[in-house]
Amino acid sequence: MIKIWFMLILMSAPNAPSVKYNGIIYPTEEKCVDAQAEFLNMYEARPQEYKDSIKIDAFCLPFDAFPIQGMDYQGTKFGA
Repeated sequence: MIKIWFMLILMSAPNAPSVKYNGIIYPTEEKCVDAQAEFLNMYEARPQEYKDSIKIDAFCLPFDAFPIQGMDYQGTKFGA
């Protein structure tokens, strides 16, 4: 088992039938938090009209997982 970090992105819009979501995995908390900050900064840079019509938030959640083929574990205790 290894620990990965899952960035959960939630989006809400008026008259939408549900909250939309997306997720991205990262091998370290640092990479997830950096991506979260970049994503939220991009949202904050949008015009107020956009932010009035779309609400967004993102969370970095730890998750125990089996090793994932193709994930770059460089810089972690699992990297070569």
